[in-house]
Amino acid sequence: MSVIGIERRGAAAWLTIGRPEARNALSRAVVDGLRGALRELAREAAVRAVVLTGAGDQAFCAGADLKERRALSLDEARVFVGELNALMDELEALPKLTLAAMQGSAYGGGIELALCCDLRVGVEGAEYGLTEVRLGIMPGAGGTQRLPRLLGLARAKEIILLGRRFPARRALELGLLHQVVERNALGAAVEAYVADVVECAPISVAQAKAAMHGGWHRPMPDALAHERACYEVTLGTEDRNEALAAFAAKRKPIFQGR
Repeated sequence: MSVIGIERRGAAAWLTIGRPEARNALSRAVVDGLRGALRELAREAAVRAVVLTGAGDQAFCAGADLKERRALSLDEARVFVGELNALMDELEALPKLTLAAMQGSAYGGGIELALCCDLRVGVEGAEYGLTEVRLGIMPGAGGTQRLPRLLGLARAKEIILLGRRFPARRALELGLLHQVVERNALGAAVEAYVADVVECAPISVAQAKAAMHGGWHRPMPDALAHERACYEVTLGTEDRNEALAAFAAKRKPIFQGR
């Protein structure tokens, strides 16, 4: 039985890590299940947003499954870390809006997983931390690279090099979270984001995301050239023509993703 649940709710697909007894830790089965689910959803035009969450109220994702990790040889651990990094890259590159609905606390790989999502919503009472240096390792699934790019190097050093845990409100202040809500309001907060993206042209969202990710660390002339290439893709779409026609007719456009 898959440890990843897929539930389609209108224009959104909710992916749930179903290991509450292990605080939704990233086992090999979880990583394989998430990669398969992402590949499946990438092909579904009706899915405009992918929401990642965890089962239960305790943890969004506690990071690596250390019990499983102890049973792996060094070579097996290296292979698994490679697969984990591939998951992170695939989630980050998904050409749809991605949201981490963090219904509980997150540590280590759980934070790294959330960093690959476009938006992150947390709940009151949850806590977060990249605590790997307290376990004799270091973040190895993108945390040392994505967190500085999000928060700045100084803040990222404070979080990663000290391995501290911090509450949801602090995560919001730092910019790690976009919103903090009461637990019973999490679904409504996510659905509000989904409602907004449904009103946007799918190809435009995908190309804008590709432009940001692809140009972020290029020299400005190269980044602007990359942006223009992404923009060019939108120019020939039916959705662009529909938007112009809708503007002239003073109505909302009906986008088809073509």
